[in-house]
Amino acid sequence: MMHLVSLKPLLIATSLSAVFLLSGCDQANTENATANGASASNSETNASKTNKPFISVAEKKANFFAFLHPLIKQANNEVLEQRSTLLSLEQNLTQLTDKQLETLAELAKSYKVDKKLSPAQQIELLKVKIHTIPASLVLAQAANESAWGTSRFATEGNNFFGQWCFRKGCGLVPEGRNDGAKHEVARFKTPLGSVKSYIRNLNSFPPYELLRTLRQQSLDKNQPVSGINLANGLIDYSQRREEYVKEIQSMIRFNKLWRFNSEPNATTAAAAKMPHKNSSVDKGVQDDTLDNAPASAQDTTQES
Repeated sequence: MMHLVSLKPLLIATSLSAVFLLSGCDQANTENATANGASASNSETNASKTNKPFISVAEKKANFFAFLHPLIKQANNEVLEQRSTLLSLEQNLTQLTDKQLETLAELAKSYKVDKKLSPAQQIELLKVKIHTIPASLVLAQAANESAWGTSRFATEGNNFFGQWCFRKGCGLVPEGRNDGAKHEVARFKTPLGSVKSYIRNLNSFPPYELLRTLRQQSLDKNQPVSGINLANGLIDYSQRREEYVKEIQSMIRFNKLWRFNSEPNATTAAAAKMPHKNSSVDKGVQDDTLDNAPASAQDTTQES
């Protein structure tokens, strides 16, 4: 784990414990992990050969979910705080102070909204962008992209979602990178940084406009936001396109990941019902910023 010296003792212990637990099955057998975990079927034999304690596929998955789920809730709560701030700005739209205009400018920059637009236009666009991502979708993508937390990028760079960065030395150079390519796989100081960056990218990057539209449609109809439905907006996340989308949806279904989706509280429900105009989102560039860096009722209704 990189940069451990900068972490608080509790986070160090948590991160190290998580790496140990998630690595119980041989990494070579988890690189191509699928929804049912079939690729780890030989983990018991491999564990005995390498003197590693055997951890079943079910235990490995449970450890993975237990480690990431609190981070997802924390990251989503921060998004809700931003949304609350945004809605308070909207209430004072006709008399925004210099400090409030500065706050709006910061949100617009973070979510890639054109600063040349009027404050009212910026707020309308931001209302579509600043919202939570279902834990079911986050967990499925994290498991898929990081081979259940055992990939090199997860263990060495705290990167659970395959985010790229484009500054030399900003991350880990992928093996087999094409000649002339300059991208690296971003390195984060903490796993939480990876989760926050992932959610921000889905909420701001142009290729995921469909995902945000699907989310808003559900909110407008006062329906639960489904990870399976939002996965249709990930067509550009992978070169595998439709097959990738189907795989993520299959992982959600097989592992019943909707059980991790938090029920919206009163604040979230009120915010979701706030009216907005149909506006196209801005065309920005991918955010490759590296981050530093409560239990609620679970929705057990099956997603469709």
